Amino acid sequence: MRAARLMSLVLLLQSRGGMTAAELARELEVSERTVHRDVLALSEAGIPVYADRGRGGGYRLLDGYRTRLTGLDRAEAEALFLSGVPEALREMGLGEVAATARLKASAALSPGLRDAPATAAQRFHLDAPGWFASERPPPEPLAPLARAVWGDHPVTALYRGAERTLEPYGLVLKAGVWYLATRSAIYRVDRFSTVAVHADRRFDRDRDFDLAAFWAGRAAEFTRSLLTTRVTVRLSPDGMRLLRHVADPAALGEALASAGEPDEQGWTTLVLPVESPEVAYGQCLRFGPEAEVVDPPELRSRLAEAAARMSRLYGPPPAEPGRGRPSRGHP
Repeated sequence: MRAARLMSLVLLLQSRGGMTAAELARELEVSERTVHRDVLALSEAGIPVYADRGRGGGYRLLDGYRTRLTGLDRAEAEALFLSGVPEALREMGLGEVAATARLKASAALSPGLRDAPATAAQRFHLDAPGWFASERPPPEPLAPLARAVWGDHPVTALYRGAERTLEPYGLVLKAGVWYLATRSAIYRVDRFSTVAVHADRRFDRDRDFDLAAFWAGRAAEFTRSLLTTRVTVRLSPDGMRLLRHVADPAALGEALASAGEPDEQGWTTLVLPVESPEVAYGQCLRFGPEAEVVDPPELRSRLAEAAARMSRLYGPPPAEPGRGRPSRGHP
């Protein structure tokens, strides 16, 4: 651990020119006393680190000194390509490796380009989870599965109570949820109870496997498999404009393909694929008065009941006692 910290200290000074003990302590997440001890150790090892005295001083390397520690190893190079998703790296246990890789890359840049990482960080940030997602720790099986994916090691895992031996090809982070991809299936990482990595063995990876294409195909297939209910609706022109905001994206193409010509009132009849009658009820409510359910009759009746309740809720309030119509004989 200390050797990695000493290397990081040298790379920080090489990439930034000079830093105070306080700045180094913040970057390395240690005390200033530890920074002073590390600088002394580096000097004793022959690294030309010297201190600028006085106000605004700090530590810097002798002008012209270049470390030979900037070569990336495989793990650092792979982590560097994932550096746009720092939260995902931390959850997979690769945060420290990625930080070292970024330092090495910065140290290898010419002086005129050393502000490039900071410039990019000021202008672009990726926040993968969806809105309103509650903070939750990463699933415990994620780190061992990540090690297995990087090393092409098979795993024996307990998934929903059943033991499986899997060849983990890749990991996918979708809206804050992690998934494991094998050559032919996808598993939710948080549904694994235990994971044992067989680090002494490697499986033969299919070199033509395309994780992004595999995920896209399986995700679309999975979404379509959920759309088991069909609802026939009439939509007003405003309802047609609302359709793409109400319908599931996987259902939109089929719905538009089923649409007939608008009738005399400008309303269009189409068949809307939905996940279940309950989901259909919620989606049709979102259309408001811009949609009429034709079929199934059970859903039509339920929406009619909801419309009647809303009419009573938003209709004129009942007359208060003593404030109704005047009785006969009074002006």
